[in-house]
Amino acid sequence: MKRSLTHLTRRKFLRSTGLFVVGSAIARARCGRAQTNGSTRLFDGETLDGWIQIQNGTTAFSGEDITNLPALANRLIKKSDRVSEFLADRLDETAQAVLATYSSSSADAASTRAALSKSLNKIIGEGPLFELARFQAVILRPETLALLASELHGRELIRLNRLLLEDAFPSELAKNRTSCWIVEDGSMASTGAGRGVIYTTGDYTRYRLMFKMRHVFGNPDHAACVLIFCSRPREEEVPLDALGGIQFQVPNGGHWDYRPGKNTAGGEEFMTIKKADFDPHQWSQVEILADSRKGEARMAVAQPVGTRALEILDFRDPTAGKVGPIAWQMHNSGLFDQFKDVVIEVDPEVDDLITVQ
Repeated sequence: MKRSLTHLTRRKFLRSTGLFVVGSAIARARCGRAQTNGSTRLFDGETLDGWIQIQNGTTAFSGEDITNLPALANRLIKKSDRVSEFLADRLDETAQAVLATYSSSSADAASTRAALSKSLNKIIGEGPLFELARFQAVILRPETLALLASELHGRELIRLNRLLLEDAFPSELAKNRTSCWIVEDGSMASTGAGRGVIYTTGDYTRYRLMFKMRHVFGNPDHAACVLIFCSRPREEEVPLDALGGIQFQVPNGGHWDYRPGKNTAGGEEFMTIKKADFDPHQWSQVEILADSRKGEARMAVAQPVGTRALEILDFRDPTAGKVGPIAWQMHNSGLFDQFKDVVIEVDPEVDDLITVQ
């Protein structure tokens, strides 16, 4: 309740001392241009220049990446070739125990997939997998051969290891796609390819982010996600899941805390200001006002676009504040979301949500 009173006091102050500034900003926001003084477009509607894509699957397998579990289990159990023998001998105890009791008629295939994918991820992260004798019977893709010609470390080495296993088990393991986002009808559109993020090349401290979005389809379904206070990965390291950021689910205000050691829906640091029931399949205009120095962020949503917005979500945790990129997250494969008219105002002159006025 104290936070709501604080917001009210701030709004009254702004109305009494800077009405001309707020009023002009509101007019621009409501006309749907999502433009404020000093704003910069983060997406030009034509290319993904200025954004970086990272799909979790480039450096990790998920259970759903095991497309033919009986065939994979059979090869590992029988050690039917050199790659299968190498993997079977290095599976962790949990995966080996699961294989020892595996039956293709078992109803608990999900736990088997989970155990195998977890163990495979450990193996591909331990060091180079390629040896000529081990892979001499495997037909390698040009992409794999190109990576083999380079001296790789960190994230790129893990990516090569995954490609090697994909080539060795072409009917058992899904091939990873490195591009999960495209430009479609002037919007940044997710392709449903797999869990991952697309994030800005720039880092931001205090800003107003405005954009339009809609959730097109999901199977399995999940809300579209925005990440703030993210950790930018170094070139050689495996990025944190969801860049270790704070997640705002749009348009209705779900949330998650992906900071290392957290991975929860959070507690009092998230405050639902208004329980919304917007149709996620319709276009919404979203405003996020964030300050990494204070670990504070607020979100407002308008639907239809151009109408007065409602403040939906408030996040406050000084320990979470981090200067870093802004990202869209594809929570899981099978999700299709669109974002457009993405602009940012750095160090906004109006320290309040302007679309709710």
